[in-house]
Order: sequence, then C-alpha cells, then structure tokens
Amino acid sequence: MPVIKILLFLVFCIFLAIPAESQRKVKRTHTITHTNKRAMVNMSKKKARVVCPIFIDTGYPYHGFGFKMGDPTALTYKFYATKNLAFSVDAGSAASGLYNQYHRERFEHFLNPDTLGENRISYLAHVINAEWVLEGKVFWQIDASRIMPGMQWYIGGGLQYRFLDIRYDYLYEFGLRERETDFFERRNYSMGPVVVAGLEYSYFKIPVSAFLEIGAYFDTVQDPGWTRFQGGVGIRYVF
Repeated sequence: MPVIKILLFLVFCIFLAIPAESQRKVKRTHTITHTNKRAMVNMSKKKARVVCPIFIDTGYPYHGFGFKMGDPTALTYKFYATKNLAFSVDAGSAASGLYNQYHRERFEHFLNPDTLGENRISYLAHVINAEWVLEGKVFWQIDASRIMPGMQWYIGGGLQYRFLDIRYDYLYEFGLRERETDFFERRNYSMGPVVVAGLEYSYFKIPVSAFLEIGAYFDTVQDPGWTRFQGGVGIRYVF
C-alpha cells in the first residue's frame, strides 16, 4: 500500500504540471510570428533547454543523479547513452517493513539444528539491523511524447544484490517447565535478476526528470524461486 500511494502521488504531480504547460502553448500560438519561428529553429542548445530542458536529440549522452523512494529507497544514477538506450545503478535500503512476514517465515532457515538437540525453540520477534540493496539495470527507452510532451516509457532488466543483517529473539524450552529467552544474529546475502518497466517525465523548465518504476526481483541464491514485486518513484538532476 505505501508504494501504491507514492505512485499515485507522482502521477498527481505530473498531471498538475500539464495545465501550466498547456497555458504556455496557448500563449505562444497568439504571439509567435514567422520571424519568431525562424528564431526558434536557429536557437542555441542553451536556449533550447529552456523550452525542453533535457533529452534533446543532439545532446546525448546525458547523466542523471537523484533519489528514489519505495522498495528500495536508494540513491540512483542513470546514464542516457542514446535516445533509446540507458543504464542505471541504484544503491540503498530495502523497505524492510514490507518483508516482515517473509523474514518471520525464514526464522527456522537460520537456526543451527546441531545446537538444538531435543529442546524446543520458537520465534518471538525479529529486528532488521540492515537490509541493503545494490542493483544495475539496462533500459530500452520508448518515446511517448504523442501522449504527453516530455514523456518516455522504458523496459529493461538487470541484477540485484541484497545484504541482510537480522536479529531473531526466540523462546528456548528445555526440561519440563524451564524456559529462557535468547537471540541470535545472522548475516547473509542474496542476488538474482530483476525485470522493470516504468515511465519518465522531463518537460520542466529545469533539467530534472521524474520517474515511476515497477518491477520484480527473483532470488537465485538464498531462496531460489522466491519472487518479490518492487517499485518506487523518484527524481533525477540531468546534465
């Protein structure tokens, strides 16, 4: 649910930007003369960026640095190699609250059976000390300016690396009525492929792009076959 709310918020912000841009277009239709049209054709790249700040066809490659909220929440870098090809690297923290049930179910996986014997051990709680995510992706960008000026769709995939530092509290029963509480900590890593789809909006007066992204992660190391849907929204400064 938090991810859905973030996605809806970004869509709302994008649509807020449309009326203002539409008004600017209306004003231009009444004031642009043939001379002004020729001036726009011959304007320098610097002035052109004021009209359409980024993704000028002759300006590639571009770089973008920014921040993404969601799962994961991360710093993000994107390299726009060509009009259609781009690469990104994201590094940050997983939305651990969305994984509570999964981490609880993995409690027995982290137990050391050699130390249990015939005693009984049961889960009490867990605390995430750290859950870091690093991923690299490649995208195929698709122009969607016919739908909305400055809009691009993209699809792609890549590889995600995850590091988990977790503490489990448990109840330890031995003898007839003897009980103790204790804890153990585990650190492990996982990795696997990711597939993504998203949209990027860049029709602002400043060199900034806003993006919305959804995808899926497939674990191939710690829990092969486990799939997690992910997503987020963010903004990048592009130059």
